Amino acid sequence: MIIQKEGGREIAHETRNTVKFKMIAKTMYGLEEVLADELRAMGAEEVECLTRAVSFVGDMTLLYRANYSCRTALAILKPFAEFEALDEQQLYDQVYKLKWEKIIDVDSTFMIDSTTSGEVFTHSYFAALKTKDAIADRFRKMFNRRPSVDTENADFKINLHIVDTHVTLLLNSSGESLHKRGYRQAVGIAPINEVLAAGMIMLTGWKCDCNFMDPMCGSGTLLIEAAMMANNIPAQYYRGGNFAFKRWKEFNLLEWKMVREQEDRKIGSLDFEYEIWGNDIDMGVLEQAEKNLQYAKLHKDVMLYNGSFENQEPPEGRTIIVTNPPYGERIKIEDLNAMYEKLGDTFKNLYGEQCEVWLITSDFEAMKHIGLHPSRKIQLYNGPLECRLLKFELYSGSKKGAATNA
Repeated sequence: MIIQKEGGREIAHETRNTVKFKMIAKTMYGLEEVLADELRAMGAEEVECLTRAVSFVGDMTLLYRANYSCRTALAILKPFAEFEALDEQQLYDQVYKLKWEKIIDVDSTFMIDSTTSGEVFTHSYFAALKTKDAIADRFRKMFNRRPSVDTENADFKINLHIVDTHVTLLLNSSGESLHKRGYRQAVGIAPINEVLAAGMIMLTGWKCDCNFMDPMCGSGTLLIEAAMMANNIPAQYYRGGNFAFKRWKEFNLLEWKMVREQEDRKIGSLDFEYEIWGNDIDMGVLEQAEKNLQYAKLHKDVMLYNGSFENQEPPEGRTIIVTNPPYGERIKIEDLNAMYEKLGDTFKNLYGEQCEVWLITSDFEAMKHIGLHPSRKIQLYNGPLECRLLKFELYSGSKKGAATNA
């Protein structure tokens, strides 16, 4: 047994645990295949796409690596128990039997995040309440004390998943959602989720092998995610090592440090020689983008321009253009159809055949006014909004000006 110290506390552990187990990586709708590819590249086995999630098999090293480096994961969950429950009393009884004291310290905090479907458990709140009561009552019986519930920043986040009568309990190894990268120091009016931004870029097939541009960049999330990819910076590099698995009794500090050092050694290994450009008409949000880039030490890698998108030419050479224009939901546009028509005119008249444009929108009526036929449409969600990620391939000559309603 090795005794290690971290943050003033001692951590005891055996040598490396190579036992493999099933895990669930949560993601956003439409990004399942992208996440599956990320996990396979890390050595995950038995990878299977679910709805808004990917199941896979690996050991604790892979759990650490997936948390630190997966760009399209929201959380990495480790199943703890599965059983059948026909009603709330059986749910309570089964949860009570589990040896929670081997996982949670009596002085720790915990919370239950529940989802239920089917006709037996129709209220996820009451299922979570029963689960919480069972855990608390077991601790009271054994120690005459119980861990506290903290719905904001719990030490242990427990996912309760019930389908009909089948109950699965999972431990959230990530803690705070993995979309919170840690680099965002300033936020615009309608910032795009970091996981969605990374997923959009990866869906384009961009391999850091050409220029990248966002002509309506806001506070710079797409630009920063692209720059992190170009520099091979792990997704959670700026997070500060704040993961729930570090509070687990099985946490292996040496193994975690090894994973982090291995991933950090890859930084700068791609030898990226292209341009990353951002543009926005609002100087205020550009200043926020600059602040975020400076914090991430990527301000020398990204060029920011101030002006209207229809006046900003792309960099020379092959360029992937990815943008998240206003939908009219949080940023109000007087005439959204006219703005989208202007976007289409810009694509046709200012961008050349070396440009490939990807645009996400939830306004299916406004997108028809772009006047170009998308070669691909991918269904995604930006928060609660159903969206389409549209791909436009631009051509010279007659095809360049061809207009067909999307």
